[in-house]
Amino acid sequence: MLRITDSAVSKIVELIGESDQPVAGLRVAARARSPFKVDYRLAFLSEDDIGADDTKVSFDGFDVYMDRESLPLLAEASVDYVDGLMGRGFTIDSPTRLPEELRGTLAEQVMTVIQQQVNPALASHGGYVTLMDVKDNKVYVELGGGCQGCGMARVTLKEGIERMLKQAIPQIEEVVDVTDHASGTRPYYGESGETGA
Repeated sequence: MLRITDSAVSKIVELIGESDQPVAGLRVAARARSPFKVDYRLAFLSEDDIGADDTKVSFDGFDVYMDRESLPLLAEASVDYVDGLMGRGFTIDSPTRLPEELRGTLAEQVMTVIQQQVNPALASHGGYVTLMDVKDNKVYVELGGGCQGCGMARVTLKEGIERMLKQAIPQIEEVVDVTDHASGTRPYYGESGETGA
């Protein structure tokens, strides 16, 4: 079941206490964007926002509500609150589990290389990569953290991520970046859609 760390519990209780509006609880939601990528969302709820089919879990000082679609995606998730050099805020982590039909496939090999080689290399710059899809020996990835909107994203993709993946898995032909860099903190693409390099 969903886990919330002590630091996250303390921060949630603090924010509820500071709210001008009555807070009935916290919604934790999850949506699968692909077999490899889950998006998470946290939001405070009023009584009117609670759904009839929501599952309620009580924590020290507040209740958490999860909708039916989110439940299986949150079963092993952990909510934390971090305050460090890379900023502060809530994070939700969950073990990445590939669907049964994808185990032992090229997709699983790519996922393993990303987790064991690519992301540890990008972590020193505050970045990470998420596998979005694998089709016809092409790998589709999304860059996040410090890599989203970075002017060096194309170099990171070709000289770092693609090189590591191709060395580990020779049948990979190309790595494609599907990141929306315009919404990053340092947008790589200008308003006209032209690249910054």
